[in-house]
Amino acid sequence: MTDETYPLGMRLAGRLVVVVGGGPVALRRVRGLLDAGARVRLVAPDVVPELAELVERSGAGAVEHLRRPYASGDLDGAWLAHTATGDLAVDEAVAADAEAARVFCVTAGDAGLATAWVPAVARTPVEPGAEVTVAVTAGRDPRRAQRVRDAVAGALESGVLPLRRVRPAPEPPDGGTRVGRVALVGGGPGDPGLITTRGRRLLARADVVVVDRLAPRALLDDLADDVEVIDVGKTSGNHPVPQERISALLVEHALAGRDVVRLKGGDPYVFGRGGEELEACRAHGIEVEVVPGVTSAVSVPAAVGIPVTHRGVARGFSVLTGHDDVGQVPAGPDHTLVLLMGVTRLAATAEALVAAGRAPSTPAAVVEDGYGPRQRVTVGTLADIAARAAAAGVQPPAVTVVGDVVTLCPAWAARTGAHTDAGTAVSDA
Repeated sequence: MTDETYPLGMRLAGRLVVVVGGGPVALRRVRGLLDAGARVRLVAPDVVPELAELVERSGAGAVEHLRRPYASGDLDGAWLAHTATGDLAVDEAVAADAEAARVFCVTAGDAGLATAWVPAVARTPVEPGAEVTVAVTAGRDPRRAQRVRDAVAGALESGVLPLRRVRPAPEPPDGGTRVGRVALVGGGPGDPGLITTRGRRLLARADVVVVDRLAPRALLDDLADDVEVIDVGKTSGNHPVPQERISALLVEHALAGRDVVRLKGGDPYVFGRGGEELEACRAHGIEVEVVPGVTSAVSVPAAVGIPVTHRGVARGFSVLTGHDDVGQVPAGPDHTLVLLMGVTRLAATAEALVAAGRAPSTPAAVVEDGYGPRQRVTVGTLADIAARAAAAGVQPPAVTVVGDVVTLCPAWAARTGAHTDAGTAVSDA
């Protein structure tokens, strides 16, 4: 038979709670009660040093310490009692007095004496001034309750569980209109598992999501039906929503009181125009948070086994778009060049690099759809990479890597006949 209990929260601010006992359990309870704003009457002849320090710091107004054993009458004026003495006779006396006075009582030593139980609690902040409180009871098994609490709290922290408001947020106390917040979230290279925990949490509580084509779109399937999703995805040479309009959308929705997530691929500040969007929002007094993401400039090469730096091979790297002047970067063999959005100009880029001093035999690789279903790598040299990519039908999105680090990837070994990597599609057109 299950216990007939009715779970609820208690507002104890300014109300008297009596704690009997001075050990570690009493310490935890007094600390939690003070955090809730309660007035505490502590009854114990001796207390552990940490509790004595807590009482001293809190002052007489918050904690009244009666340095003696429990006596009838100590519960006078109390709203709640908690006994944790380790002495069954004392705990029974406190529970009996509480029952007679109609005061709910928690007994740490014998839960069967109690009329109230303290759950395992976790508090997760979800936005300024608001939090989700998780309280778990588990058949008077505190360790099981703690494990369940930790699992639920972890899911809330990661954004797996819904965090979004259902009721409208309260208006500001000055009578003005609530302004929403904007989060510029880097979603990483596209794999939903590579977004940060912070980014996932903000996405879980968003009212509006403005999403790029290369963002981890699988995460959108977890959003509530009433979350507005605005697709502003761009393809090569096709920008249906200009950047000025994207920034305006963020401002419009935030000023209407909605919390907005601008979900981007990679990192907001690596060719993501996050700085422009931040400036547009701040110009209207909108609070903006920037959540870094795993940039495709590093992660996509890594997906096929190419480290952008490697001891004895490359000491540094540069990241450019394929439309920049590649001749301005160091041309030494120990400097890796990573090119984003450069597939259509690959031949001209390779020629420019050779003209700037790189050897035609410099290894090069083009990685398509990193972490996506059609991930593939095409390897060659500056002399032939453009022709190989064309023969293979390479399509955006793709990242190009130039430098000796390319020789470290399995695809290069496969090209030379050494071995292949079963997890990497290789094109050797």
